[in-house]
Amino acid sequence: MTKKIKIQIFPDGTIQTEIQGIKGKRCTEYIHILEELLEAEAVDSNYTPEFHETETVKITEKQEQRIRER
Repeated sequence: MTKKIKIQIFPDGTIQTEIQGIKGKRCTEYIHILEELLEAEAVDSNYTPEFHETETVKITEKQEQRIRER
C-alpha cells in the first residue's frame, strides 16, 4: 500500500489527519511532524487496524553489510 497522509481543515479551524500505509507504532512519529507543519497540537488519536499490524522489512545483502560495518 502507498503511504499517504490525508489532511482535512474544517471551517471552524479543526484539523483532522489520517495516516495510511504505515503499519505499527511508526505512524505516531508523524504526529509530531504534522503538529509542527500545521502549527497545531494533537488532542485526540484513533488508531486504525494498521496500527496493530507489524511491518515487514526486506533487507538486501548490501544493506546488511552496511549495517555490520557501522
